[in-house]
Amino acid sequence: MTHDTIWFGGHWLFMLLWIAIILPPFWKIFVKAGFSGWLSLLLLIPIANLVVLYIVAFTDWPSLRRGQARPADSGGMPGR
Repeated sequence: MTHDTIWFGGHWLFMLLWIAIILPPFWKIFVKAGFSGWLSLLLLIPIANLVVLYIVAFTDWPSLRRGQARPADSGGMPGR
């Protein structure tokens, strides 16, 4: 085994670990917002990840459109 082979295997192990840490919370956020959890997979694609985050941040969430309680219009800051 060469140094390159060991690094290559370690790199992919790191990438799988990173995916396992990043995707579950985003999946949960998308589902709570009323979007499909599958959108979290787009976070693995460069540029698409930014587009998805902007869409989720600036569109009306389906979960709020279904009549669930809307948070107070305080800009998200508690105590205002």
